[in-house]
Amino acid sequence: MEGMMSFKISNNSTAAATTKGKKDELYHVIHKVPSGDTPYVRAKHAQLVEKDPEAAIVLFWKAINAGDRVDSALKDMAVVMKQLDRTEEAIEAIKSFRGLCSKQAQDSLDNVLIDLYKKCGKIEEQIDLLKRKLRLIYQGAAFNGRQTKTARSHGKKFQVSVKQETSRLLGNLGWAYMQKGNYMMAEVVYRKAQMIDPDSNKACNLGLSLIKQGRYEDAQLVLEDVLQSRLPGADETKSRRRAHELLMELRSIHDPPESVDLLGLDDDFVKGLEQLMNEWGPFRSKRLPIFEEISQFRDQVAC
Repeated sequence: MEGMMSFKISNNSTAAATTKGKKDELYHVIHKVPSGDTPYVRAKHAQLVEKDPEAAIVLFWKAINAGDRVDSALKDMAVVMKQLDRTEEAIEAIKSFRGLCSKQAQDSLDNVLIDLYKKCGKIEEQIDLLKRKLRLIYQGAAFNGRQTKTARSHGKKFQVSVKQETSRLLGNLGWAYMQKGNYMMAEVVYRKAQMIDPDSNKACNLGLSLIKQGRYEDAQLVLEDVLQSRLPGADETKSRRRAHELLMELRSIHDPPESVDLLGLDDDFVKGLEQLMNEWGPFRSKRLPIFEEISQFRDQVAC
């Protein structure tokens, strides 16, 4: 009898431990926090469960100093700092401590830096970093030589091709040039992006860059491609609404365009992109006609 009771108690203890283990596992899945009791785990708990970003930052610092999952700790800390409008501090943290991170983490840290530069209006730094990332691609140094990489968004993993990443970076670069007021370079970059991986959002931005240059007919053609559902994403309400608003703005414009900086193009950078695209295969045009016009203009200036 005593043996049977002991066996039952043992079974009950095992069952209780199993149930507790399942509850702990479920808890971590629901709150998306790792298991354990390290500084990084406590930081994620403060960030995601307790909703205490200040405490999370302190614990992320402890994780970095302790060498505890430094790749994730530095990136996550920068994201939390951005949410608290401590953008400059986040930038300095990444620049100072990215040397402690693995080679595989550098691309993700660059992406966080781009978002930080964008938020605090550091346009030149944003442009420089985007161009550096694009140069790595057309030098064959990105993605560790592979044609795809695994990316993560909102907790979901998916595959991104080199062409998709190039188009995404070009889209960000085009918008940075728009903020700088270099609408001609923005146009060139957006056209390159559309030749690689077209979508309606970049088409709207391309249309805006053409409007800013006073090239209203060209802008109308680009925007009508969105409204006529000729591009991926054209069925999205947001893109169609924006294209419609830009067309309405276009039809109400009567003033002459702002002066355009014809010397604002980065020829070396564009040539690198063209070389990359030629390696991928023939596109509609190897060189945009606008470059020939600019070359002639520069020759006239030189004379």
